[in-house]
Amino acid sequence: MEIIETHIVPDDIERVRLSDYGKGIFKLLPSRKGFKKAILRNDILVNGTVETTAYWVQPGDEIALKNTSSRSIKVLQKVVPVVFEDEHLAIINKPGGLQVSGNAFQTLVNALPFNLKESKEADKLPIYYPVHRIDAPTCGLVLIAKTKRAQLKMSQMFADKQITKTYKLVVVGSFPNDIHAINDPIEGKTAETIVESVKVLSSKRFGHLSVLEVKPLTGRTHQIRKHLSKLGYPILGDKLYGKPGKILFAKGLFLCASGLKFIHPVFEVAVDIAINPPNKFDYYVNREAKRASLA
Repeated sequence: MEIIETHIVPDDIERVRLSDYGKGIFKLLPSRKGFKKAILRNDILVNGTVETTAYWVQPGDEIALKNTSSRSIKVLQKVVPVVFEDEHLAIINKPGGLQVSGNAFQTLVNALPFNLKESKEADKLPIYYPVHRIDAPTCGLVLIAKTKRAQLKMSQMFADKQITKTYKLVVVGSFPNDIHAINDPIEGKTAETIVESVKVLSSKRFGHLSVLEVKPLTGRTHQIRKHLSKLGYPILGDKLYGKPGKILFAKGLFLCASGLKFIHPVFEVAVDIAINPPNKFDYYVNREAKRASLA
């Protein structure tokens, strides 16, 4: 039996059943439905024992996701760019619109076996493991664990804020020309984002568009999108947090996870990967600036 992921229930947990508690505690099972199915398959252990969906979760419980011989995924034959790969980890450039994981077939997790080489290490994972997620409409770098050592170490590195993530994006409006530290809780939890303005251009349609570089210091859901929208600078193409009348449709979200910097979890050497955003970023803002100059 191989344990893929583990989770320790915190002391301040409210009274809740196992099937309701498990949503999102494992990166391979982000949905309540997927977690419940795993319980019914006996893939979930509580303190080393198989429990039912009705089990009442207790503080200090160790909840584990195990691998079974029947556990497999249907491979999605979709090419995704591989930016870096060795026996222990990989970094891929996820296209916008593709979910990282979930119950759907069209996910990055299902495409990984088609794009990555099988690890020759003894502790190789049966399923390649994204150690963090980015929103489906967001494009860019996702870090993948291929071995158990890399998975455990990198998960802890994320928890200890030892992995630096950088995003490039375009927002609607003229963002101030300096560095801003946003510290605004999301759903009662600390959320910190560092924002730096790269350039501001005129736009015939929006007045101004700003190109930003952002470093999130925490990893709350939709953190960058929520923080910038609340400041009055929604990300271009954001249908969820954009301002009415100021939403660009049919072009996708102008948000790219463009950089990852960390110490390799096994070889202990610096890994510093950076990519350019899709061509549409420069093309659209430059076209808008040209149209504004001709108006």
